[in-house]
Amino acid sequence: MFESRFFFHALLVVVLLALNACATNPVTGTKELAFVSESQEIALGEKGYRPAQQTQGGTYVVDPELTAYVARVGKKLAQVSDRPNLPYEFVVLNNSVPNAWAMPGGKIAVNRGLLLELNSEAELAAVLGHEIVHAAARHGAKGIERQTLLKAGVAAAGIAASNSDYGPLLAGAAGLGANLINQKYGRDQESESDFYGMRYMSRAGYDPKAAIALQETFVRLSEGKNTSWLEGLFASHPPSRERVEANRKTAAELPPGGVLAEADYRRGTKHIRETAVAYNYLDEGREALEKGDSAQALALADKALAIEPREATFLALKADALSARGDDRAALQVYEQAAALNGEYYAIALGKGETERRLGLAERSRESLERANALLPTAQGMFGMGELALQAGNEKTATDYFRQAAQGEGGAGKAAGIRLARLDLPGNPGNYIKVSPVADGGRVVARIRNDAAVAVKEVVVELALVGQGSKVLASDRLGIRGPIAPGASVALPTRLVLPAAPAEARYRVVAAKIAE
Repeated sequence: MFESRFFFHALLVVVLLALNACATNPVTGTKELAFVSESQEIALGEKGYRPAQQTQGGTYVVDPELTAYVARVGKKLAQVSDRPNLPYEFVVLNNSVPNAWAMPGGKIAVNRGLLLELNSEAELAAVLGHEIVHAAARHGAKGIERQTLLKAGVAAAGIAASNSDYGPLLAGAAGLGANLINQKYGRDQESESDFYGMRYMSRAGYDPKAAIALQETFVRLSEGKNTSWLEGLFASHPPSRERVEANRKTAAELPPGGVLAEADYRRGTKHIRETAVAYNYLDEGREALEKGDSAQALALADKALAIEPREATFLALKADALSARGDDRAALQVYEQAAALNGEYYAIALGKGETERRLGLAERSRESLERANALLPTAQGMFGMGELALQAGNEKTATDYFRQAAQGEGGAGKAAGIRLARLDLPGNPGNYIKVSPVADGGRVVARIRNDAAVAVKEVVVELALVGQGSKVLASDRLGIRGPIAPGASVALPTRLVLPAAPAEARYRVVAAKIAE
């Protein structure tokens, strides 16, 4: 009965949304559900664009002319698109993985690694035109609308499950950006982007046949199982022979002519081609550092810097390697050089702040970590701020930072969870110990679960059955002496007997201690 009613609520929400949100797609001309407005699209893109850039390596700043060149090509295409008035932006990201993505509102990014694989300005136009269609045809907004409809049903059903374990794992601009760029478009949306993107190319004066050559290259690379491609462009834009043939058909229907502009492309991308090997050293150095080979990472960083001394990420690799070898003072000097070259990349500010904290430079560390968290909030950055607050004797502020850091994964998230439990659990055991009353025959069993990052002991719980008017029908007090490991649960029988009349089970965690 309850399930049917909740399903009806969910269905009603979906029907009401559909009745009030029918619109015509600005690119395809088809009728579709659309309840994310243009102003909301733009706001979503603006909110997620810069944090997403941070998660993808930050902007490529060594050669600003490259970004200007890509933006000129992109704006030429945007002007002939079906939504020329969107606030389009184009950025080159400092990332070797071949990829490109678009956010609602016309926020578009292309990785340095993809630009190295293209052969002409027309192929660049094919990539950018494809991404412009994703924005102009509201593909990102449609993804959000689909998620909203799914969540509408969950929200309606959630009336009966408000204490469930389901909830958002990412929040804020960083979570939004990650969600938007990791969307996988459907086959129809990819086909639309190919089809209309080639029309934009033709209108802008480019030879649309470049889109055929581009897809043929993608198919070859995918068949060769090139790892960097598989984790980049192919993850969200899977190539196929079918797409090649569709592009060939589209090109035949378009006016002949158009430029390839191969020489222009070679000039525009000259610097990244000349320095490409240095970024290979960077990627190899990071892999070496992950494997614990700081000497090799340091050598590769120096080789990269000999080719391009203005690249801050090469300096950051060198500083990371020096820190790994225990030479924090030398590392800090190199981090400062990196920050002077690029103060807009979170990882540099984070590494600098963590090094300053280890050296006991609390005020300088606080400034650096605040800068890092402003660019991109991370578990490591929040953990560092919590440690500084704890050192200053401000346990409340430290607890707030550790709570945020504990939401992250990895070593910093785990360490923050332990710090948080030690600070907060004794005074607020109910934040970490959860109780699920379960009917077992005619009686109630209490399943007690430890959600803390540390083992707990001497847990005391009060459980009550409450009827109409909040009248307590029966209650019991339970105690567990032995330890409960993190994530583990214990089922305890109670003295509570299920009443004939409807009742609600309520609980209160009275006490819990950390098991040392």
